[in-house]
Amino acid sequence: MKVAIIHDWLVTYAGAERVLEQMLKVYPDADLFSTVDFIPEGERGFILNKEVKTSFIQKLPKAKTKYRSYLPFMPLAVEQFDLSAYDLVISSSHAVAKGVITGPDQFHICMCYSPIRYAWDLQHQYLKESGLDRGFKGFLAKWFLHKIRIWDLRAVNGVDKFIAISQFIERRIDKVYRRGSVVIYPPVYINDFEQATKQTEDFYFTSSRMVPYKKIDLIVETFSKALPEKKLVVIGDGPDFKKIQKLAGANVTLMGYQQFDVLKEHLSKAKAFIFAAEEDFGIAPLEAQASGTPVIAFGKGGALETINGLEAEQPTGLFFREQTIEAIAEAVKLFELNSSKITPKNCVSNVQRFSDERFRKEFENYVEIEYQKWKKQL
Repeated sequence: MKVAIIHDWLVTYAGAERVLEQMLKVYPDADLFSTVDFIPEGERGFILNKEVKTSFIQKLPKAKTKYRSYLPFMPLAVEQFDLSAYDLVISSSHAVAKGVITGPDQFHICMCYSPIRYAWDLQHQYLKESGLDRGFKGFLAKWFLHKIRIWDLRAVNGVDKFIAISQFIERRIDKVYRRGSVVIYPPVYINDFEQATKQTEDFYFTSSRMVPYKKIDLIVETFSKALPEKKLVVIGDGPDFKKIQKLAGANVTLMGYQQFDVLKEHLSKAKAFIFAAEEDFGIAPLEAQASGTPVIAFGKGGALETINGLEAEQPTGLFFREQTIEAIAEAVKLFELNSSKITPKNCVSNVQRFSDERFRKEFENYVEIEYQKWKKQL
């Protein structure tokens, strides 16, 4: 069986790349395709140091830093990959990878992190956050997103089976594509975190890339204005850093980007991890639980599947229902009244069901079973 794996773009090592890493461990002989590949030498271990077959976008001006600007060309780019020699095609896709062209004698499974968020139900949020909800540039953006939706529905017809990363994404796939999918949760590297002891210190913690939808500004503003007597530590950098810096009170420490060891230390010592984003899955709350740390999270999206609320037999955190200062402040106060119910043991126990070993086993079993069922139909 000759296998090809197609990833949207290779520019960093984040959540989707962790999934790709585990896919390649299952299929180490697979050929790897991507619209662009700008992973530096010395950091390519997660793709087994493979030579990546890239698209024409790789050679376009300033593609290394402005690759997202070429999104209008990416549907065309992935369609140019010649995959005719492969039996099994696996697309690792939150954007365009699933749009590769395959034939009737090829089986295509899509690991779908989400239908293209900024083209479907989150379009208005993304346009507003990007300042493209008005004006001529806004009109062009809306026209492009209209076109990408048409193309996206074309692309879906080439996928034989969908894997969703959460029940939340399973529902989004059904709503947007009217296709069924099976849920296989992404891998969490739980063994990378301290689980033996839990020495809590007097601070709350959050970490994230500072972009609008992560709502780090909301968390910082909550502690600065509504909870000035409580300490908050924030690790992360990004476009919104300066904006968030202006919101930070004396009780908030912004550490910027930090190495993993520093992140791990703060995760293990925090009273609780604050998570205010609506995520498709959300790795950060699980890394907190792997450290034995409770999570105070926005009760929507993937968090509802990865955190056990106070009503659970073995709670690992609690939820707030609105992305507001008042809701987060009330949740922190509720946590302090109920913190004794949430034990490090429960947190670590809960996160075991998301291990990388579990992912590889579930992924390989599903692909092999579905591929053999498809072969019998030929």
